[in-house]
Amino acid sequence: MMMSFSRYISALIAFFVVGVGAMSAQSLLFEGASSAPVPVSVEMSTGFNGVYVLEDTDGVTASVSGLEEAVRWYRFGVYGAAHAEEIGEAASLRLTADDCGYVVEAGTRRYYFWVVNYSNHRLSLHGLKLAAEQECDRVHLTLEGSAAPIYYYTINGQRRDISRELKLKYNSLEYDANSESYLQKQEISTLASVEGNINIQAPLCDTHFTLSGDRFLEHWGKSAMVESDFYRTNAVEAHTSATQEDGGADNEQDSGTEGLGGSAPCPVRFSAAVTDAAVFVEWQLSRDPEFEVIDDRYRQLEFDYTFRENGTTYVRFVCDNDVGTCAYVGETYEVQIGESSLRCPNAFSPGASEGVNDEWRVSYKSIIKFECHIFNRWGTQLFSTTDPAIGWDGKYKGKLVPSGAYYYVIKAVGSDGRKYNLSGDINILHSKYTGSASGESPAE
Repeated sequence: MMMSFSRYISALIAFFVVGVGAMSAQSLLFEGASSAPVPVSVEMSTGFNGVYVLEDTDGVTASVSGLEEAVRWYRFGVYGAAHAEEIGEAASLRLTADDCGYVVEAGTRRYYFWVVNYSNHRLSLHGLKLAAEQECDRVHLTLEGSAAPIYYYTINGQRRDISRELKLKYNSLEYDANSESYLQKQEISTLASVEGNINIQAPLCDTHFTLSGDRFLEHWGKSAMVESDFYRTNAVEAHTSATQEDGGADNEQDSGTEGLGGSAPCPVRFSAAVTDAAVFVEWQLSRDPEFEVIDDRYRQLEFDYTFRENGTTYVRFVCDNDVGTCAYVGETYEVQIGESSLRCPNAFSPGASEGVNDEWRVSYKSIIKFECHIFNRWGTQLFSTTDPAIGWDGKYKGKLVPSGAYYYVIKAVGSDGRKYNLSGDINILHSKYTGSASGESPAE
């Protein structure tokens, strides 16, 4: 006898009104099972009080916990509880060999269950083969055996998967920031089921693949396992970095550049760590963001480069395996060098107040060549430098010179090719000159 559609709609409404607390108190009890049933966690929206996987339903009877009196039983399949067929009234029910759902009616209360007969879906692992053709970023495996999906159907007839939770284990590499290198680690992929082929991301080192499970056999202490032949990886990967010393001299102008670059000359260290299969390695520098023209190549993992030219230079790292079939292209670094600038002060007060205008220094940006000479009024050279970051402290031969006018001559070249030929006066104010001379004769 088939229950009416409207009667089961009422049952579904009653299900949601009663709520989770009342339903979760009821479960199926099994007698005669050779192994402990495995309860499967399902969402409330399925309408079930419980879903169970039994190793074999042969000779097994089921009853509802807390209900010792006779109850009315109904059975349904893939079309849902609205198409359930009445079985009869009994305290317990002998299970069939098929996967199916059960409705238990106790007075005005109804409970819904689904029972899977695992013997209909038994896992069979005979072999795990590597496909003859592999991709750079994917590995293709073929399972010899059976690990097909296991389904159940909600009280509304919606199909849902029951994951076998098969474990595919293999080794790969992962970048470690502490050691700045790739280290081996075990990867575990959980598979709900396998139907012939397994396609996963290619590992970064040579390895075996093992497939084990499923969770039901593990629960019953009967887990199976199969291992592949040795896999030799072609996949390559790299981790790159670019580091530049923070800040510059106090008298170096702010370039306004964010990221790498700023004022030239600008030294940057580029480093790369690569995976096992990377044989060809190369850093590439280009003024073209698309790298259609490559200006410099460095076939090493680490190198230092000083940027001297105004504008943007693009730098990237590439690597490949020994046969050149799995190229990896890293991120592009942009190094921006600003236009040059050079300004000269005309006065300072050496020794007057420590740290306050007590040194004559140019203000500069992106100066790649520099030569500065300072003279007194009689043409004696008192100071010279080729580094714009270095200033004159107002001393000659270790002693402060007297207040007065002095003269500088500067020749410089900027990163943008601009040439500077500067000269002018330097006025020393409030000098703490302690020499015996009055300052009217040449400094000795």
